[in-house]
Amino acid sequence: MNTPTTTQRERLRLKITLERFRPAIWRRVEVDDDLSFEELHRVIQVAMGWDDAHLHEFRVAGLRIRLPLDSDGMFDDDEPALPEDTATLAAWLSGQKKFRYWYDFGDDWWHSIAIEKRLPPHPAAPRAVLLAGKGACPPEDCGGVYGYADLIATWSDPAAEEYESVREWLGDDFDPNAFDLAEHARRVGYVIAR
Repeated sequence: MNTPTTTQRERLRLKITLERFRPAIWRRVEVDDDLSFEELHRVIQVAMGWDDAHLHEFRVAGLRIRLPLDSDGMFDDDEPALPEDTATLAAWLSGQKKFRYWYDFGDDWWHSIAIEKRLPPHPAAPRAVLLAGKGACPPEDCGGVYGYADLIATWSDPAAEEYESVREWLGDDFDPNAFDLAEHARRVGYVIAR
């Protein structure tokens, strides 16, 4: 396993994009690089609009970063991994331009995360800030990218056989293109305390 590098403190501008879905669903955040990957997980969950109801892991330069092994042996698969609660962004993202986040191992929501900019630290700024985004987060347990595409197609077609049940499940106010930046930004502001 690679040894982490120590660098001078930075602030990272990250673009988080849900892979394999068009139109693109994405969020742009700025975070302090002293965040742990566990804290970044919480930022991603809130920024995207997920419910944090499923397992997840990060993939960085061929390494897996995830929850520590639990007593049930849920992750006892003999593949080395770093514990996300102690691995920091500064240590493992030095020299990286992108990495991935995998949420819900059944629906397989893969997120590509590009490090768009490395900024000087800003001690007065919140440790995590949501700057921009586009598209509604898919509902949990909808079957992944292809299930969500089918769901939207049915939601958009009053002649579809399951139109009424999909409308009932998603609600009349559902809009796959909607993203409330102010509300999501407010919630991201609370997820990581200074």
